[in-house]
Amino acid sequence: MKVAVLKGGPSLERQVSLRSGARVQDALERLGHDALPIDVGADLIEQLEAQRPEVAFLALHGRGGEDGTVQELLDIVGIPYTGSGVLACMRSVDKVLTKHLLLEAGLPTPEFFAFSETAFRELGAADALPAIEERLAFPIVVKPAAQGSALGVKFARTAQDVPAALVAAFSYDSRVLLERYVAGRDVAVAILDGQPLPVVEAVPREEDFYDFESRYEIGRTDFVCPADLTDECTARTQELALATYELLGCRGFARVDLMIEESSSEPLVLEVNAIPGLTETSLLPMAAEASGISFDELIEKIVQLALSRVSNA
Repeated sequence: MKVAVLKGGPSLERQVSLRSGARVQDALERLGHDALPIDVGADLIEQLEAQRPEVAFLALHGRGGEDGTVQELLDIVGIPYTGSGVLACMRSVDKVLTKHLLLEAGLPTPEFFAFSETAFRELGAADALPAIEERLAFPIVVKPAAQGSALGVKFARTAQDVPAALVAAFSYDSRVLLERYVAGRDVAVAILDGQPLPVVEAVPREEDFYDFESRYEIGRTDFVCPADLTDECTARTQELALATYELLGCRGFARVDLMIEESSSEPLVLEVNAIPGLTETSLLPMAAEASGISFDELIEKIVQLALSRVSNA
């Protein structure tokens, strides 16, 4: 089968995407498929029209890949692709939209406020910071609304830290999210074909925050899978992850990131990754392996899910 592997692209997560794509390409070749690597750029449609793959495997991360942009183009040219559709990607890439949807659905997520750079610079949003700080209490997590891999995420431990954290977040996106810091355990639940996989816990060795470097440098973080949780907490975490996946309309596979609050032992949803990483340190392959699914089997399953949607349409 001819499978185009879409990777790279212009996003800030380009290097991670290239690593994911290389692993996917190797697996597809071992599985006997004709893998066609495409570094996504201005000639994407030209390459797709020339190659006419039977399916596109999306190993893209960040803007252009996870936000529905490429998915829209693939829908236009009629090439099936792996993972979620346009709307689910648009919902999940926007952390603020995701959190509003969670609130509306009654699913637990840390308290938050959000505003745009325009509101900050032109509408006096800076004057609202004391009220935000009082209602959330410190420390506060400041995030760009639409970046993955912990890019641009900063801790503000005091009011003096907030301006610099906002500047950092605005350098990545024009909208920022200020979220209550949750002391607890950093976990993730990957969903494959509507089924939650074992819970993975990320335990940074030195940093008190699971940052970009901790995610992608081998040896910076210890991973426990299945996470050492009670059966009740495991079930609740997986149930909440699946409910979030379904709420956003994801399909095929995705990863839901959560915190299990230390004080209550309750899981809280942070965000959803419509195209989770497939690198050597990524959590989806780790969770799949813990459930008895090898990396090659995972890749084949994802491809077949994409094709089955076409045959069922």
